Amino acid sequence: MTLARRTLLALSAAGAATAVAGCAKKSTDANPGSSASGNSGSGTNLTVFLSGDTNMQELWEKALIPAFVKANPGYSVKVQLDLHGEHDAQTQAKLTAAQSQGKDSGIDLVDAGFVTGLAEAGVMEKVSTANVPNLAGVPENVVAAGKGGGIPYRGSSVLLAYNPDKVTTPPATLDEVLAWIKDNPGQFTYCPPKSGGSGSAWVTTVLDKFLDPAAADTLRTTYDTEAMKGWSKGFAELKALGPSIYQKGVYPNGNSQVLELLASGQISMCTAWSDQFISGQKTGLVPEKIKATQITNPSFTGGAAYLGVVAASKKKADALKLADFVLSPESQALIANQIAGFPVIPLEKLPAETQAIFKEAHPDVLRPGYLDKVGNDMSAQWDQQVPGK
Repeated sequence: MTLARRTLLALSAAGAATAVAGCAKKSTDANPGSSASGNSGSGTNLTVFLSGDTNMQELWEKALIPAFVKANPGYSVKVQLDLHGEHDAQTQAKLTAAQSQGKDSGIDLVDAGFVTGLAEAGVMEKVSTANVPNLAGVPENVVAAGKGGGIPYRGSSVLLAYNPDKVTTPPATLDEVLAWIKDNPGQFTYCPPKSGGSGSAWVTTVLDKFLDPAAADTLRTTYDTEAMKGWSKGFAELKALGPSIYQKGVYPNGNSQVLELLASGQISMCTAWSDQFISGQKTGLVPEKIKATQITNPSFTGGAAYLGVVAASKKKADALKLADFVLSPESQALIANQIAGFPVIPLEKLPAETQAIFKEAHPDVLRPGYLDKVGNDMSAQWDQQVPGK
């Protein structure tokens, strides 16, 4: 599926931020998961494990869980939070050991960045439309990236944000963006790839332009130093852009600093995360007049967050029911409104106001970035080859 040109025209009505991934001990609480929602008496008690930030805890405890319990009386759902995923390694070891021993770990559903890795290792229950019917509406490539046991439930993508007072006709393709930067020196910048995903997406996209498509695909799943040799032309292009970058080569540290330059009028165009952009417009940090667009040939990268049902859980049938509910139109609208997460089900299934926010962003297509280890090498090479006058 290819990406058509997408312009976000009405983002000011939307939601908040993002995060995810986890362990058995909350850094501020000896008994993580002390908060619960639903009926604590009879019925099924489920435990959802989160690794990430408090905004994800609020999404589950204030939105998704109350909606699930209301629709399914008799259930009680408890949240365990490992703040910022500080104990990811321990959590993965705990779940893996429980699986190998055939024991219940006490965790039923996992919302964490390591879900797909454990899915590939067989620690997460295999999923399909047979046990998660709402997967039928999720794009096949996004489901496939879940490695058989990851359930995609929200997404985000990097977009081209711009000031329409200065950019009356926004670029529609990567080539047009590159030409615009050269024709408008000082009006564009991005953050170093190691300091933010919006900068990483920009660098990845420029490198992909000069890569053989097969090599680009390989680097999304495999650490291949031979394929990485094809980056040379892309890095040369990024180096050549230096004099046309903000203040002849200033790359702000992090996603937020770049977006602040755009919001304050110091630049006219930059790359920005979709959720951060939407959140910024809601809070007023990003002026309502600022717009964002997705480009093509290639598009900027993005990705999905995945849930996993623990295969060794004694309540996995109920956990699958909860996961399926998270893919319902009601839950997808809650996710979109609360954290500005891209819906993963068809937009036509969602309320009209949610469709209005996302229809021009085409969230149904998420082009993945490089494998983490590949991305680390990319960041290191950028540091060595691009900055400087």
